[in-house]
Amino acid sequence: MIRTNVWALVPLQPALDKAAQEPYVRDNQLGSCHVYFMAMKPSTELFDLIRSLTKSEKRFFKLHSTLQSGTKNYMRIFDAIDRQHVYDEDALRRQFEGENFVKHLPSEKNHLYKLVLKSLRAFHAEATVSGTLKIASKNIEILFAKALYEEASRTLQRAKRVAKENEKFYYWYELLNQEKQLLEEDYASGRFSRDLEDLVAEEREVLAKLGNLAEYHVLYSRINFVFRSGGHARTDEERAMVEAISEHPLIKGKNTALSHRAATICYYTQGFCQWAAGDTERSLEKFLRVKKILDDHPHLRADLPKRYVRALEYIIRCRVELGAFKEARDTIRLMRQSAIQDGFRGIDIAVQVFHASYLGELRMLDRMGEHMKAVALTTDILHGIEEHGARLHKEQLLEFWSGLAIAHFGAGQVNKALFWLNKVLNDPEPQLRQDLFIHARLFNLLVHLELGNHDLLEYILRSTKRFLNKKHRAYEVERLLMEEIRKMTRDKRGGAAREHAVALRDGLAKLVKDPNAATVLKYFDYLAWAESRVRGVPFSDVVREKARPSTA
Repeated sequence: MIRTNVWALVPLQPALDKAAQEPYVRDNQLGSCHVYFMAMKPSTELFDLIRSLTKSEKRFFKLHSTLQSGTKNYMRIFDAIDRQHVYDEDALRRQFEGENFVKHLPSEKNHLYKLVLKSLRAFHAEATVSGTLKIASKNIEILFAKALYEEASRTLQRAKRVAKENEKFYYWYELLNQEKQLLEEDYASGRFSRDLEDLVAEEREVLAKLGNLAEYHVLYSRINFVFRSGGHARTDEERAMVEAISEHPLIKGKNTALSHRAATICYYTQGFCQWAAGDTERSLEKFLRVKKILDDHPHLRADLPKRYVRALEYIIRCRVELGAFKEARDTIRLMRQSAIQDGFRGIDIAVQVFHASYLGELRMLDRMGEHMKAVALTTDILHGIEEHGARLHKEQLLEFWSGLAIAHFGAGQVNKALFWLNKVLNDPEPQLRQDLFIHARLFNLLVHLELGNHDLLEYILRSTKRFLNKKHRAYEVERLLMEEIRKMTRDKRGGAAREHAVALRDGLAKLVKDPNAATVLKYFDYLAWAESRVRGVPFSDVVREKARPSTA
């Protein structure tokens, strides 16, 4: 029995074919068992891998394949997929219709996937310090097995210097274990050039540094959880978590980091703590310390490109918040230039630089009141999103949609602002960055008020109130904003709209004196918007007036 619109009965395939399908088993009246399989969308993993290859990597793969004899159907599949812009397995099957290998296409794709990865491993074997140390460790193992102890010892000492200079403690520890084996052979040959106690002391030092680095990673993960879930510490629970991390001996103490790597995480975590707590100046100071350590140690910077770019990202954010727009622009330029340096050329770094630099520029132009210039970035941003595709995280897309909504709102293009805002509102995540969805709900009120959708606003206000109550995030600022907008939509008296705008402006001015309440202004300048309603002037004009002293 086959339901052609939902199920398709297929013969049992090799294990790889079956893995790509989900079985659905039913017993018929005669007791025999029929196995059905749900139609699954073909995997795009191979396509994604091939599309990620650089020209040099493709050339190396093809040269590598020429060393193998026999029929190379996998190369035909490789070329066919490489020509596709969107993966189309049906087109692939049609192209090779009648070919025997198409009957086992999942197996052929899996074989090709492994070959591409093998080629990439060979191509990048010595492109990183970790890769170089892995090869050295394997060479030492081989030389030792062939009783070439002097050669193994020389290789080991060179590798140890690299591991020590680059603070690769795990590899350093592994090399010490190999050195113990070589030391035993030295002793057996009557050579006592080094004391075992010295080696044990060095091992203790490496283990201490490795453990110290691991502890800092745990602390960073904890503060990162606060940021990723809420953006800023506003609840008692979040503030308590940030305070606990800030007071940890490894964060609060002096000279507690046992390596430069650990020190970058220490200052990075301190910067996050200060950012989450709303102390932007101290946060900037800490992220600048991270940047300085990595600038002073170029080999570490090349090995930690993501940490460097993330430090620059928060330096930009801090400078924008502080109104230091010239310095923020210089940092954006530095970030984009870093993408062409050694160690910064991976696709993951390109995605990170694209997101952080353009989002930083959107925020900077918003705070400067240059919303038309921000709108002009739309084409470049959309091109970058198309180029990087699925490599962009959902959070990064949400931040772009939110930033573009604000840019168009400030430029007076309110309908377009609503378009971008709806992309956030229509795609909520239950755990990810709830602060972005809360901001979107509040900003949505302003957009519909500017569009004159007063009848719809009644419903949106009720929905927003329920949403905030459910999230336990209806703070005084949010309540004031919703209350005054409700009055603006209901009160039809002459001059009532301005009267309520004054109440909103004055109320916000008092509330944002509290740093926790002022957090709402990091997403959108509601105070400047209220002022624009009071004076009857464009929102961008008010923002520019506020920013002018800092841009002079």
